[in-house]
Amino acid sequence: MENKSTNELKRLEDAARAAWLYYVAKNTQDEIAQKLEVSRQSAQRLVALAVSEGLIKVRLDHPIVQCMELAQQLKDKFNLLECEIVPSDPSTPNSNHGLAQCGAAILERYLKSETPKILAFGTGRALKACIDELPSMQCPQHNIVSLLGNMMADGAASAFDIVVTMANRVNAKHYPMPLPVIASSVAEKKVLHSLQPVKNIFSLVKQADATFVGIGQITDNSPLLLDGFIDDSALEQIKNDGAEGEIISWLYDKNGQVLTNEINDRVVSSPLTVNANKPVYGVAAGNDKITAIHAALKGKLINSLITNEYTAKAILNS
Repeated sequence: MENKSTNELKRLEDAARAAWLYYVAKNTQDEIAQKLEVSRQSAQRLVALAVSEGLIKVRLDHPIVQCMELAQQLKDKFNLLECEIVPSDPSTPNSNHGLAQCGAAILERYLKSETPKILAFGTGRALKACIDELPSMQCPQHNIVSLLGNMMADGAASAFDIVVTMANRVNAKHYPMPLPVIASSVAEKKVLHSLQPVKNIFSLVKQADATFVGIGQITDNSPLLLDGFIDDSALEQIKNDGAEGEIISWLYDKNGQVLTNEINDRVVSSPLTVNANKPVYGVAAGNDKITAIHAALKGKLINSLITNEYTAKAILNS
């Protein structure tokens, strides 16, 4: 500013004052005009001058900014319909905290619709946490449908069933699937799929306005193993088959291609839709799940994602 004349410097000083009053003190242009003893038009010109001279620099300094940028990068890279990234605590990158609140907010948006919706759900810890964050609601106009069975091999109920828990919370009509997650044989699976109630559920799944699934990793702490759906020898076999992740118990490889193998032959769950035209939200985060999420995105097994900042960065760097 050394080369500017005294008049120019005075005008820039006035512009800075006008800009401070407008952007910081939130004064109207009439109030600025009164305080600087100029016309309203002059006040307007002073604010514009402050902008054109670069006296105003807008900087939004909040963790959400990086989250929004990461979400856009993921949407662009994988052609996603929706993407929500929540801030992550560097000390606990595997935590589902934040995911649950974000997922619940999206669910609540659907549930508040007066137009009847069909919402389809997988199971899992992250999804269960989302349901636990929902407020009590009255949603008799909606249908909540399960994508997979809610029974263990011995007939015990799954600890992470979603549909019944959610329906009780929001008072919606619900369609649980009282079947094993994995049939004991291909013949048993055919019998189960031939049941009319199961056919009805699969038909509703195809009509779902939105689908929400967890994403399981194929590691030594795979949910399929921890929850008792497969044993150690089966886990080693699916690893050898190239399984990198699972969605509603369907196993897929590093490219998101559903495997043709002995376990998938017996999976009773609703078929996965590749490149669906309605939102299929994957809800997952953590170091163990990066490969599985990335593969699901590559194979278009999901087209929407709810994850945290740490996981989003890792996926983009994969």
